[in-house]
Amino acid sequence: MSASEEKVLVVPTALFHSLGYFQGFSADVSRYVSALLAPETMSFRARAEVETDPGFKQLIPYMFFSHTDVNGEMSIFQYVRGRGMGESRLHSKRSIGVGGHISSDDFNGKPTHDLYRTGMLRELHEEVELRSPYSEQCVGLINDDETEVGKVHLGVVHHFRLECPDLVSRETDLIESGFVPVRKLLTDLTGFETWSAICLTAMFGR
Repeated sequence: MSASEEKVLVVPTALFHSLGYFQGFSADVSRYVSALLAPETMSFRARAEVETDPGFKQLIPYMFFSHTDVNGEMSIFQYVRGRGMGESRLHSKRSIGVGGHISSDDFNGKPTHDLYRTGMLRELHEEVELRSPYSEQCVGLINDDETEVGKVHLGVVHHFRLECPDLVSRETDLIESGFVPVRKLLTDLTGFETWSAICLTAMFGR
């Protein structure tokens, strides 16, 4: 399916603003997620149209993976986006998040919170193979109206905590990947896509 034919999940930007506008990261999951994922607020629109229409926010599950060793040091899976991966404006950027658009094909015309999760898990299994037991939690949202990409997207952040650092990429364009200690990532965020820099700083930079 081409981008001109694909229909993706969106919510009105005005709804997001009414819930409480923020720039950057918000950990207030309870305020936003249930309202944004209510069936009456979601719709599917042609991706080619909404990529340049700031009147809508495309909801993007943004999943990252951590492992904490026996000494209590946390490492996070990171990679570089190759040219074959999704959004062309993010190519060659370093990232900690995997995920993508929720398509109308994921919902079969029946948008509900559970089907959002169906779309999220489809993205997860397309991009990586988790070989470790894990726990998962929705930990926040990312909004960045300071970039052209960010103006039309809203990230829903999911943290996967792995018992061991056993994760394999299914994407040939997900390159230079591996687990890196958080403390090392925070010393130089140069080259990271904006969402990753926002997430790392907000969650671990204190």
